[in-house]
Amino acid sequence: MNVPAEPVVRLLVVDDESLVRSGFRLILDSEPDLEVVGEAGDGYEAIEMASRLRPDVVLMDIRMPRLDGVEATARLTEDGFKVLILTTFDLDEYLFSAVKAGASGFLLKAVPPDDLIAAVKAVARGDALVEPRMTRRLLDEFARSPAGRSAGGGPPLPPGWDQLTEREIEVFNAMARGLSNAEIGAQLYISETTVKSHVAHVLMKLALRDRVQVVVLAYESGLISPGTG
Repeated sequence: MNVPAEPVVRLLVVDDESLVRSGFRLILDSEPDLEVVGEAGDGYEAIEMASRLRPDVVLMDIRMPRLDGVEATARLTEDGFKVLILTTFDLDEYLFSAVKAGASGFLLKAVPPDDLIAAVKAVARGDALVEPRMTRRLLDEFARSPAGRSAGGGPPLPPGWDQLTEREIEVFNAMARGLSNAEIGAQLYISETTVKSHVAHVLMKLALRDRVQVVVLAYESGLISPGTG
C-alpha cells in the first residue's frame, strides 16, 4: 500500500546575515518535505519575495536594516502569511511587538536543528509555537508596559467570551500559559483529541487565528496575569 507523500512546505528565510540564511537553508533543505524557495536580507525584500513566491512559512529575523522584522511581520500577516520569528535573545526588545503584529511563534536562533524543523512544520500546520518559558518572560515584559496594565475596573471581556463553555475556558487559560495539547490533556484528564476539539472551538468563538493570539488576548483583557498558574 502506497503512503501519500507529505506536501512540501515552502519557506522564505529572512535575515540580514547571509551566513545565518545559508545555515538555515542547509538544515531545512535536508528535509524531504521542506524547501527553502527564497532568501531575503531585509523586510522590504521579504515582502516583495513573499508576494512573488507565496511561501507557506516565513522565518523572520527582527533586527534588520531598512525595514525591520516587526513591520514586515505586520504587513505579511495582513496578507495571510504565517511568520515564525527568529531571535538571538530569549527576550528581544522587539519580540513582543512582533508577536502582536501577528507572528505565529518565536524561536531562538541557537535552537537545535531538530527543534527548528519541528517548529517550522508546526507553524505550517497552523499550530502556533508558544514555548512556556519564553511565553512567561514575554508576557512579564508585556505586563510592565502601559498597554499591559488595566485601568480601574479592568477592560471588558472579549467578544465571544460568553459563548465559551466552562471546559473551553479552562482550555483557554491553559493555552494562555503556553501549555501544549499534551500538557493540557494531562492537566484536565482528557485526551489530546478532545483538547484539539476544544482549542478549535475556542479559536472559532473568539475569532482568533492561533494560540499566540490567545496568549496576547488573555493578558490584554486581564483574564490572566503574569505568574498565574
